[in-house]
Amino acid sequence: MTAQWCKCVTENALEFYPAPEIFNTDQGVQFTADKFVKTIEGNGIKMSMDGKGRATDNIFIERFWRALKYEYVFLNPPNGEKNYMKG
Repeated sequence: MTAQWCKCVTENALEFYPAPEIFNTDQGVQFTADKFVKTIEGNGIKMSMDGKGRATDNIFIERFWRALKYEYVFLNPPNGEKNYMKG
């Protein structure tokens, strides 16, 4: 995942769903990149980040993403980033 990809996916999601109050991520480079942070904050969303190396800070969402990856994404790989990016 690149910062550009995360930015595009977030923008696409915000076209269809209301903005959350808080967006929680880990401290991955794609989520700390200016272009991603500006997208989040530019939509009036507060940023929240887990502590470095602390997957248990947000265990419920961590389990959700693990289940999604193993039960769907790894079994049905996407055709590429262009499916999720505008233009």
